Amino acid sequence: MRARPRRFAAAALAAAVLLTGVSACGDDSENADGTVTLTVDVFSQFGYDELYKQYMADHPNIKIVERGTGTNLDEYSPKLTRWLAAGAGAGDIVAIEEGLLVEYRANPNNFVNLLDHGAGELKGNFLDWRWNQGLTKDGKLIGLGSDVGGMAMCYRKDLFAKAGLPTDRKAVSELWPTWDAYIDTGRRFAAANTGASFLDAATNTFNTILLQTAGNTTGYSYYDTSDQVVVDSNPAVRTAYDTTVKIIDAKLSGKFGAFSDEWSAAFKQGKFATIACPAWMTGVIEGNAGPEAKGKWDIASVPGNGGNWGGSVLAVPKQGKHQKEAIELAKFLTSPQGQIGAFKAKGNLPSSPQALDEPAVKDAKNAYFSDAPVGQIFGAGARSLRPVYMGPKNQAVRTEVETAVRTVELGQRSAADGWSDAVSKAKAAAQK
Repeated sequence: MRARPRRFAAAALAAAVLLTGVSACGDDSENADGTVTLTVDVFSQFGYDELYKQYMADHPNIKIVERGTGTNLDEYSPKLTRWLAAGAGAGDIVAIEEGLLVEYRANPNNFVNLLDHGAGELKGNFLDWRWNQGLTKDGKLIGLGSDVGGMAMCYRKDLFAKAGLPTDRKAVSELWPTWDAYIDTGRRFAAANTGASFLDAATNTFNTILLQTAGNTTGYSYYDTSDQVVVDSNPAVRTAYDTTVKIIDAKLSGKFGAFSDEWSAAFKQGKFATIACPAWMTGVIEGNAGPEAKGKWDIASVPGNGGNWGGSVLAVPKQGKHQKEAIELAKFLTSPQGQIGAFKAKGNLPSSPQALDEPAVKDAKNAYFSDAPVGQIFGAGARSLRPVYMGPKNQAVRTEVETAVRTVELGQRSAADGWSDAVSKAKAAAQK
């Protein structure tokens, strides 16, 4: 994954906006026919297509355009940072991933305070910790929660069968109560010479172990709650690193760079058997593996004890020309029914307790994943998820640590040198 570039001077930023083909949100002016175009900036898969259609049908004066669908967060985040710094270019609504919230909360004047527009009445629509993540230190609300991550392990039943391993999700879950047991299962899989690797990429697994371990212990990852970089002193980071090195040493990874074109193609080609799988990953898998892989995938429990990876909020930048309309659309998309719609479309687990209680979520099964009871698998523990605190430059620091893991995975650095790189480059990234 690419490191995030530094911020530039305002003039250079304005030029960068033009070079990326963005006309300073030129779409958000009123159209000749009196309709208002609202641009929604997202990354990955948010599952809003049907919700947009519903909203536009109910609001004939609104046209919605989505940008960034499928974009890697490392591509999306620098653009959003540039647009906000330049005062132009951002959508009327922007998605902010939880790992970036601290950084954007530090500049609340970039965003509309949603509490000034009736959002306080919606607090009960969100899990408490997800609501609190959108609040700044001085009590402003810059974002409404869309989803939470949850955690499981997705696996290819056909490849497990080929390796002589069980394929039933309960039996598969029993194969790996711990990460060491997961590695042992991987060795059994590798010995069968199926032509596929056991897992996709070491970085995805590292991030899963880190967030799981941190959630169950310190409550933070690369930064402590006083915003000090603790890559080398937080035992959760070192535990995740050492466990990931065991996976690398066992030669279980396909070394497909996470979210790269090669990684996307490996899904379609059936090149790996397991992937750490927060709820939102199910939509990514289906999108990459394609319809021909329907029924070949299933979902088991994750090794260890739960965990949470991902989730976002929707914010309204002040630079937008149609803030009132954007606020109402953001409220709709993050409402319980909006979150249920996104869950149905892409599997994104709601951050709304009301939505989690709805049969549409609680009793949901995913046909693509062999009718796995996703509502039970992901939803059951949603209320007890323990959020992990992430500091002001979490994404930049995370990129450096995962890059170091990647160099070890590719055999470019020893485990010891990789750790040294992770610590030193993470600290440097935090100072930029």
